[in-house]
Amino acid sequence: MAILVTGGCGYIGSHVVRQLTEAGREVIVYDNLSTGFPDALVSGERLFVGDVSDTARLEQVLEECRCDTLIHFAASIVAPESVSNPLKYYGNNTGNTLKLLGACVKHGVERVIFSSTAAVYGIPEGGIASEETPTCPINPYGTSKLMSEWMLRDVSLAHGLKYVALRYFNVAGADPQARIGQRTPEATHLIKVCCQAALGMHDSIAIYGTDYPTPDGTGVRDYIHVEDLAAAHLAALRHLERGGESDTINVGYGNGSSVRQVIETVRSISGVDFRVKEAPPRPGDPAALVARADKVRQVLDWTPRYNDLRTIIGDAWKWECKLKTFVK
Repeated sequence: MAILVTGGCGYIGSHVVRQLTEAGREVIVYDNLSTGFPDALVSGERLFVGDVSDTARLEQVLEECRCDTLIHFAASIVAPESVSNPLKYYGNNTGNTLKLLGACVKHGVERVIFSSTAAVYGIPEGGIASEETPTCPINPYGTSKLMSEWMLRDVSLAHGLKYVALRYFNVAGADPQARIGQRTPEATHLIKVCCQAALGMHDSIAIYGTDYPTPDGTGVRDYIHVEDLAAAHLAALRHLERGGESDTINVGYGNGSSVRQVIETVRSISGVDFRVKEAPPRPGDPAALVARADKVRQVLDWTPRYNDLRTIIGDAWKWECKLKTFVK
């Protein structure tokens, strides 16, 4: 049966859709195109334009396409925006997931793979988060995703639906062939912004905080290549199809890179010494946030292929060069 992918025209969703199609799966994409792009469906997947809040439209697609699996990406994802506009995040993320799960139960969807986030941990002690680390989100974005995880857990217990919730760390990079990548206007991801600065699209980039208790004083994050993250979704699908139990799993590499390391790697790859300014730390930013990533390898039999900062940034750079030409 078909796999329904909500938000499949977005950054991460389009990479998962492409990998699913390359694996011979029938994929149905449902996207309101608010931040997604139809031409990100590079393998010609079937697209239904609609919002997850439109229950009638969603149920029509589920009925027509006979989907037994849902991969749910559609969400608002900018943490600072969630602080200034929390109702948008509780509506788009938590409220719409509630409607989506109701439609899934009604139409016999058996499996759900959910796009969650390391933001559910807030500021973990020691900067390292395992799946057993207490969840203490510090913004509505993280809270909205955690609430969705709770709904998944309870719906699974009540109705037998199986799920895997994947908690992403810092996703970066692009398709190595530069077919698709991050296209969100005014994106705030560090690697993307640095590449844009190297292309002359920004006068400078800012380092927020230079005296953290880290090796070089700047924030440390666990950057994961989008291709490896996408592959984790396919691994989660195989896990569920083989009768695996519902689970919540971190997706990261388990190693961190600092802001200065990212900047110097972009400079090295691009050959451009773009301007960098130092700024005060942003409220709520942890000094470090790195995954304890043993479980994803053990439970999902997932082996990353692109676990290298230079590879991640190299693929991001190729994509940003192509995107700047394309946008012109």
